[in-house]
Amino acid sequence: MGAKPKSTKAEAWVFFDRIVALAAPGGVHSNPWIKGPEGTTRFEPDYDTLTRLLGVPLYLKAGTQSGVPALALDVWLSYELRRAGFGRDQAWPRPLHPRILPAPVTALLDSLPSGLRASVEERVTKQASIAGVTSSSASILGKNYFKQVDVIMTDWATGPELLISTKRMDSSYGKNAPNRIEESYGDAKNLRLRHPLAALGFVFGLRSDILQKEPKTAAWLFDLLAKLGQEDDAYHATCLILMDYSDDTAIPDSGEDRHAEGLPEHGLAPENEEDVPVPIPTFDVDQEIARLPKVTILETATPENLSPGRFLEAMVNRVLAATPVDVHEEARDRIASA
Repeated sequence: MGAKPKSTKAEAWVFFDRIVALAAPGGVHSNPWIKGPEGTTRFEPDYDTLTRLLGVPLYLKAGTQSGVPALALDVWLSYELRRAGFGRDQAWPRPLHPRILPAPVTALLDSLPSGLRASVEERVTKQASIAGVTSSSASILGKNYFKQVDVIMTDWATGPELLISTKRMDSSYGKNAPNRIEESYGDAKNLRLRHPLAALGFVFGLRSDILQKEPKTAAWLFDLLAKLGQEDDAYHATCLILMDYSDDTAIPDSGEDRHAEGLPEHGLAPENEEDVPVPIPTFDVDQEIARLPKVTILETATPENLSPGRFLEAMVNRVLAATPVDVHEEARDRIASA
């Protein structure tokens, strides 16, 4: 039997990892905080990196069932949390394989003698996943059921500190929008009731042609997204990312995305759920990144209460407000040094 073919997601990770590495040379991230009037600060997202990441599923012609279109949003949000001052291993998905590596495992690796550490690290990084140890995704127990959370910060000592769910819709708006909103509201209540101190957010990626094709659906969707971030028992903040790209690069609509497939998994995702990223020479990856389809974020068409900057500011401040001043010191310093 031949080797198992690599998945589209494994190929996409090569692009995603390289894009965020180029955005943070040597692992050094820019400070997203900008001084505003009267000493206030605001979070300025890195839209250039976002548009490159969003170009990857278009370039790979990755259908919705591959999970790649929505994954582009997850990768960007995790990258923005690192810009805010949270550590590489704190914000999941991590910018390298494995995407989820629990803090105790990281601490164990750091404590090992160099020879043994290299051997264990090789096992951790070369396998797709190790059951109960590493994974590409994780589920968190809410009040009544487990829920896969797309972007997460958690540790055994603190419990979940940040939980962000993402969904994406590039077509069939009138058919899919009600289902996505209903699912999101139920998920919010489920998570909020068990983890009231965690910063709970929801990000919705939406192709901008909805504004021309189905303006009434767009207005209805924007209104409900805003209300999801105002309920006392739902999300602390919600976000809309309006994506504009040409029809000739459109994503194939292959059915429901990964967020709607099957029952929620308990804890870490099953072993071998995802391939290790495909090894491709950096020079070749950079050449392909230069050919990614153009994507634009329609900032002016996005309601202010759903803007990515406002959302990220709310998420970061919520995490810091719920922890002592000697926790997440780098994130606090970045705000102070804006």
